[in-house]
Amino acid sequence: MKNVLVFLIAILLAPAAWLHAADAPKLPLPNIVLMYADNLGYGDLGCYGNIKVQSPRLDRLAQEGVRCTDFYVVTATCTPSRGAILTGRHPQRNGLAHQLATTENWNGIGLPHRERLIPQYLKAAGYATACFGKWNIGFAEGSRPTERGFDEFLGCRSGNIHYFKHTYHGEYDIFEGIARRRVEGYSTDIFADATCDYIKRQSKAGNPFFVYLPFNAPHYVSEVNMLPDENEKPMWHVPGQYLERYGWPADDQTEQHRYLALLTAMDDAVGRVLDTLDATGQRENTLVMFISDMGAILRPTHGKDVASNAPFRAGAPELYEGGIRVPAIFRWPGKIKPGTESHAMLTHLDVLPLCLRAVGLQPPTDRILDGQDPLPALIGSESPHARIVATLRNAAAMREGHLKIHRTAPGKPWEFYDLAADPGETTNLADARPADVKRLSNAFTQWEHDVQQDASAPAPRPSSPTPTKAKP
Repeated sequence: MKNVLVFLIAILLAPAAWLHAADAPKLPLPNIVLMYADNLGYGDLGCYGNIKVQSPRLDRLAQEGVRCTDFYVVTATCTPSRGAILTGRHPQRNGLAHQLATTENWNGIGLPHRERLIPQYLKAAGYATACFGKWNIGFAEGSRPTERGFDEFLGCRSGNIHYFKHTYHGEYDIFEGIARRRVEGYSTDIFADATCDYIKRQSKAGNPFFVYLPFNAPHYVSEVNMLPDENEKPMWHVPGQYLERYGWPADDQTEQHRYLALLTAMDDAVGRVLDTLDATGQRENTLVMFISDMGAILRPTHGKDVASNAPFRAGAPELYEGGIRVPAIFRWPGKIKPGTESHAMLTHLDVLPLCLRAVGLQPPTDRILDGQDPLPALIGSESPHARIVATLRNAAAMREGHLKIHRTAPGKPWEFYDLAADPGETTNLADARPADVKRLSNAFTQWEHDVQQDASAPAPRPSSPTPTKAKP
């Protein structure tokens, strides 16, 4: 009799439940904001242990979402890092494994046209898409942002620019769409303010949006950013107001001071983007990601004794932890618990699968993605990766759990580190643990074979003609 009553109750409630599900409002598609810093070290932000820097907005973002402690890029230089995050495919698979040279930035294909980028997936779901900042993966016809899924683009073609004059190897290098455009101001502010304006416009129009904001900060400045007829000394570029915020003179020439102030300027820019999400009512329906494209470079004039990859060894372009383990923060209200840490081994290849999940799209069946959906790991589960591999030129590294092998070139012996006991990679255990070295070496060899499956052939590289000068 009891079972009959349960059955009758279920029958009576079923129509009501069905009507409730049918009448429930459909949740809006989430917006996605992906901010990609340029050469920001693991130890450069306050929320990653830097007690000298003022980074209140990024520190707060970490408190509002999840801060990753074991997040990797799979290469340690700008161009292939960008190709990897936008395709979800390893540079060895997507065909762009080298840093673009000057003329390649201007008129090279760069990332093979067979490759599909995040915005190309999202546009199929009705998203408005935009890129504001550093491109650096090819600007030939068919390679430009507005030809690869972005509705709008305002930024630089090349790997780095003068923060105020926007120059690179004698050319003015800010473009809107496919045409050069003269703009005034500090590049960090230009890219962030364009992002804020875009968020306002799309919010007013009621469109779900994806914004890719690849800052050129805090990339170093060198002679290639100076005009040949000007006698300007390379230094970290920052408006004087940020030096004054630390109590230093606006014209302070101290390298360490200028770098910290530059980081604070970027932090302010991030804050304006976040404030715009709040002001437009988009905060609760937006997935925000902030990631660095690689570790800080620690060469003289490029960041030595200024930037920090602490507590890890070395920096980019090396594949020790300081070169490839990077700060990464994710905020997604209602999905990610605020104030948490993820110790799962994740990579920037996972960003595209996360975007697909957020939008409700299935992974593609016509190509291999190397990334995995990271959301379970971001909310407390284990890493979706058994191993991760990083490569650059002849160097290679592979991590499995807390074990890591590293070598500087084929034919060189593998180094072996236990990151749980030795995160700074100070003690090479290769001689003491040969069985582990052999096992991981064999796994790397298998990966080399596997990554060639579904690989795009590298695009032809252009010759090096003398560029047409374009004064700012």
